[in-house]
Amino acid sequence: MTSISTLGAIAALVVAILLILRKVSPAYGMMAGALIGGLVGGADLVETVKLMVTGAQGITNAVLRILAAGVLAGVLIESGAANTIAGTVVKKVGETRALLALAIATLCLTAVGVFVDVAVITVAPIALSIAHRAGLSKTAILLAMIGGGKAGNVMSPNPNAIAAADAFHVPLTSIMMAGVIPGLFGLVMAYFLAKKLSRKGTMVTQEEVVVQGTHADQPGFLVSVSAPLVAIVLLSLRPIAGINIDPLIALPVGGLIGLMLMGRARHANQYMVAGLSRMAPVAIMLLGTGTLAGIIANSELKDVLIHGLTASGLPAWVLAPVSGAIMSMATASTTAGTAVASSVFAPTLVELGVSALAGAAMIHAGATVLDHLPHGSFFHATGGSVNMQIRERLKLMPYETLVGLTIAVMSTLMFGVFGFAG
Repeated sequence: MTSISTLGAIAALVVAILLILRKVSPAYGMMAGALIGGLVGGADLVETVKLMVTGAQGITNAVLRILAAGVLAGVLIESGAANTIAGTVVKKVGETRALLALAIATLCLTAVGVFVDVAVITVAPIALSIAHRAGLSKTAILLAMIGGGKAGNVMSPNPNAIAAADAFHVPLTSIMMAGVIPGLFGLVMAYFLAKKLSRKGTMVTQEEVVVQGTHADQPGFLVSVSAPLVAIVLLSLRPIAGINIDPLIALPVGGLIGLMLMGRARHANQYMVAGLSRMAPVAIMLLGTGTLAGIIANSELKDVLIHGLTASGLPAWVLAPVSGAIMSMATASTTAGTAVASSVFAPTLVELGVSALAGAAMIHAGATVLDHLPHGSFFHATGGSVNMQIRERLKLMPYETLVGLTIAVMSTLMFGVFGFAG
């Protein structure tokens, strides 16, 4: 297989970033970056395309599981279950601890399988209403929601966890459990920072408050959480009883059983179509991500990073969180960052003596550090959810990075320094 120079790999990343910044579709941006990177890196056109296709083929297993997860996501969002979960959590925690309630609500939504940006958008109307009554700034409520979302994301069956589990060949439940403690530390950091910012920035006006009606057909809390609980129980059968039920089966089955318990079976096709429409852009983006990973995986960039770590005296496992952070910075996406870093560095990390679970967990956590940069959709979707101006949204980024860094540091301490994964 042709080896791409370090310059080619860097060119691929730079071109992809520039195109995404220019609002080109991330999938096309990464495909174009991969093509140019291969050519700059010394491969001819045929060899470059071959590397791109091979990289995309390597990501198809994860893509299939992500499409299957659309059933669970569609059920949670379209049935109103996500709204019920968020509203119940905020009500139980109480408005006197409003920022903590918002952070926990968003954590819960992402932890059960809702995308981070969708979770923030779901909780945002509740957050705006509470913020107006309690005199909290938009900066504080958005940071609480984003922090809770990042925390829940590392312990969820979301596409990023699926990509890491697939690349390292470890159970999805293991990836989810590995993120629980780092995620909780991230939640605490988000709450602490949000409290500090509670009176800083733009305040919520009466006009921005969305009236929260109570829908008679909205499912109750127990049936709302039934879908993700069933999915998690099915996934847990592998470590508990040695029964291997793949996420390709467990996630949609959980969604469909939850749907029946809600009494919404007649809406099954409608919810599945809606869920597929949410997952399709992610699946397409990951195929583009695969082409970029194909170029980077066959480049000298890996060797440069490894030699740099060796020369610095740092242990090999540092490569995991660092690669996750770098790739999330390049793609402005937890999912794409995790997918690229995992597919590129998984074999290398295992060869260097890092266990598969440790490598997957640290890459996954590292991908939360810089996934909120402005060339990604997350930055704009979350800012828009609370009607925040771009300038104010930019000022929030250092605090988001601190939350992600907390998650990454805790994961690295657990799986790198103390070797919890063996």
